[in-house]
Amino acid sequence: MRSLLVALPFLVLAEPVLAEGAQGDLAVTIYNNNIALVQDARMLTVPAGRSRQEFPDVSAQIRPETTSLSGAGIAIVEQNFDYDLLSPDKLMEKAVGKTITIVRTNPATGAETREQARVLAANGGIVLQIGTRIEVLRDDGLPVRVVFDKVPENLRARPTLSVTIEAARAGSVPTRLSYLTPGLGWTSDYVMLFDEKTGATDMQGWVTLTNNTGTTYTNARTLLVAGNVGGGQNRFQALGGRLDEAGTESGTRERLGDYYLYPLAERTTIANAQQKQVSFLDVKGAPARKTYEFVNGWLGSNDTPRSAVSVIKFSTSRQGGLGDQLPAGTIRVYMRDARGDPQFIGESRIDHTPMGSSLAVPTGDAFDVKVKTVVEERKRLSERRWQTTMRYTLTNARPEPVTVDVLQGGLWGDVRVPAQSIAGNRVSADRMEWKVPVPANGTTELTATFDTRY
Repeated sequence: MRSLLVALPFLVLAEPVLAEGAQGDLAVTIYNNNIALVQDARMLTVPAGRSRQEFPDVSAQIRPETTSLSGAGIAIVEQNFDYDLLSPDKLMEKAVGKTITIVRTNPATGAETREQARVLAANGGIVLQIGTRIEVLRDDGLPVRVVFDKVPENLRARPTLSVTIEAARAGSVPTRLSYLTPGLGWTSDYVMLFDEKTGATDMQGWVTLTNNTGTTYTNARTLLVAGNVGGGQNRFQALGGRLDEAGTESGTRERLGDYYLYPLAERTTIANAQQKQVSFLDVKGAPARKTYEFVNGWLGSNDTPRSAVSVIKFSTSRQGGLGDQLPAGTIRVYMRDARGDPQFIGESRIDHTPMGSSLAVPTGDAFDVKVKTVVEERKRLSERRWQTTMRYTLTNARPEPVTVDVLQGGLWGDVRVPAQSIAGNRVSADRMEWKVPVPANGTTELTATFDTRY
């Protein structure tokens, strides 16, 4: 059975809804982890002694335990957060056990009849006692209105914080209400237009504000904090982009402890159930290059050739780079086709990246560049040492030569490389890397022998 309150749009209140309230001068600080600090400066007119002050238009997801109210000559006695919002369904739920008025209109004559009814239940349907009879209201298309005597005290038209204060004297007092709320967060996204011929890239950075707090923040001074606030874990392994080298350069952006601040240039209204994009980075012609990478995770063969990964590499350095810190986000990469139109070629996420860093952004598998790995020989040298000879066959179906960065993983501990056809480098605790040139429409073979503990 459909709810009566869907079928009956005309619910009449005998008394007006709660008086309108207004936010004051708003300052909103938004963090990466979907939490925000709201600071609301309002002028209160208070009597001397104890009184209850109401703050409508606070977040419906406010964390009441984080609330503070400051003002000269006032002290907080207690506070209540009323988040049970006024709606037809809620009115009927609160009316259970109470008397309401049912108004029916005769569709033929337009005459109205009124009956007093006691609400027995409002669970999956409305059950009423009218005189000595029990009646279930149905959605039968007949015009029916329900009239309530008043709004229940704990139902609010908007989320409302009620604070009981003790004031030293009567008068107008400037106050500041502060609280934390989830449901208000921001993310960063990047649009990269890469030009392979010139080895340059344009980068546009966007901030996306998302408000699901149930409240609109009007004309607010907005400050974004980049960083994992509150003991966030290192989530780099789950990200697509790679930080090849962490930067050591200091920028001019304002810091707050170990976090960077990104203030919006102008006040903005962050409407409830809205996403808003604001530009924070616009760089033209920064150096960038494309390369190919192939990672073999262990000393083993693959049955068929696998694609190398196409990677865009660039720097965030002040000299020869983007010249800025990059908040964690997704980089979407575009290239121009033969007609000059930008086309999407891939995306990757990056972690919070300091200025001066070297970044590698994978865009996808290369169509024409393949690598096949084969274990040529594996023999036991001693009780605890083995020798493995690997052969990597690289093929290139492109009309121009390429260089593939071949990385061999699984090289933990005391590993020696007694033979290799191309000189490589140890790039991490468990990886070797070789830069292997492959001619146009050609093939190159790399061989390497590894002495390992197991």
